[in-house]
Amino acid sequence: MSEISRNGVSGGGQPGRIGIGLELDDIHLKILEVLRENGRISVAALAERVGISRANAYTRFEALRADGAIKRFTAEIDHLRAGLGITALIFVTVRQQMWKQFRAELARMPEVEYCAITTGQHDAMIQVRVSDVAAVHSMVTDRLANIPAVKATETVFILDEVLRRPYVLPSDRDAARDRSRQQRRPVQEAQGDVPLGKMRFVGAAEGRAALRKDD
Repeated sequence: MSEISRNGVSGGGQPGRIGIGLELDDIHLKILEVLRENGRISVAALAERVGISRANAYTRFEALRADGAIKRFTAEIDHLRAGLGITALIFVTVRQQMWKQFRAELARMPEVEYCAITTGQHDAMIQVRVSDVAAVHSMVTDRLANIPAVKATETVFILDEVLRRPYVLPSDRDAARDRSRQQRRPVQEAQGDVPLGKMRFVGAAEGRAALRKDD
């Protein structure tokens, strides 16, 4: 499937190699854009949205899956309606010789939605979703504090999640640039209008003719 996709490169964009060698071209990116909006879209509808044949859409979709560019499909839930209205970030300083223990203990905490190793003052950032503030306090003071690998923690509560995308694509930047250019495009001026900040000079004869009309 990778070979089929390579032969079908189109759109003039810069291809990028992903996974085991599939070249990610403009059509692949468009497919991923559509799937970001609706992961359950049919192949026929996907083909129509992207502007390719159904067979081509199916081949490219399966190539993306086989290559690992598409890892899995999942559902996005409303955490508040699910009873998890409190979200917090817990920054952790880890004793450097005990990373293995830290990872093992963290995997046993069902409240942890995400964890990343970071640079800077702390070593890791944990994102948790729980039902109330007391649950965060209990997790930090009763559980994390009792893990020998954890040296210190700092907790920050999230007040509002302003933006959360399933994923970003290289094509997003190009699309944003095109929208910005369209917004900055000057409005066509009507004939005779004077642009703001400019002056229009009228000849003396033309001015006297205009005055006679007014009289």
